[in-house]
Amino acid sequence: MPRAISGPILLSMGRFLLVHKHAPEQCSSAWAAWRGHPSRLHGSDVTCSCVHGGHTIWWDVEAPSAEEALALLPGYVARSTSVVPIRRVVTP
Repeated sequence: MPRAISGPILLSMGRFLLVHKHAPEQCSSAWAAWRGHPSRLHGSDVTCSCVHGGHTIWWDVEAPSAEEALALLPGYVARSTSVVPIRRVVTP
């Protein structure tokens, strides 16, 4: 007979790369979309190619699911974002 689990249930966190792409004319809108969006990503470092003309932003985040990782972004940004499951490994 299985034993009952007592105490809090811990959710397994996954790691995801959020890859957002936008056109040059959408750059200011992509950054402005963060105003009023509650997210733990506010003030975090992000890898971005906008200043070099690439207009792609990459976030490396931990979340219980791909959906919850995407929810860290404002809707306007999330609609143009791909979610890629990743994990860290050691380079041989």
